[in-house]
Amino acid sequence: MRERKIKLPEVADAKKFVSAASKCDFDIDVFYNRVIIDAKSLLGVLSLDLSRELTVQYGGEDLQFEDFLSHYTTA
Repeated sequence: MRERKIKLPEVADAKKFVSAASKCDFDIDVFYNRVIIDAKSLLGVLSLDLSRELTVQYGGEDLQFEDFLSHYTTA
């Protein structure tokens, strides 16, 4: 299981994130506090506090998704 910390500062970034996640053939979850959201759900992702750091957890490998995440990864 892979895990990355990201920040999606704008709604447009969240839409791009969901679009990138939807192209993957494995499950991707987004965690914030104790809330777990399916990363392929736009309404779910938009319901999160986008001003906070989010944890993305996934079990597959997709180079395009990894590249996308690298643009939003926090320290």
